[in-house]
Amino acid sequence: MSQLDLLAKPRPTLLRMPSWLGKDVSDEHELPHSPGDYKVTPGGEDDRWMVTCLKTGEVVYRGIGPVEVVRSLAPF
Repeated sequence: MSQLDLLAKPRPTLLRMPSWLGKDVSDEHELPHSPGDYKVTPGGEDDRWMVTCLKTGEVVYRGIGPVEVVRSLAPF
């Protein structure tokens, strides 16, 4: 694969969430849509954060936070 091929490929969207491994460690899960297609709602009364896909209405995450939806620095 050439360098030009790598630059042309879109970078994946990641859901970044806390890990059980420690405070400074996060887990990442790849998401199918662009970062702007997700809404992150901080924890409310129950301290659970929620990530919703705006295109489908699907809740893709509900759990401990903080969480963020980001574009990966690496290509697919």
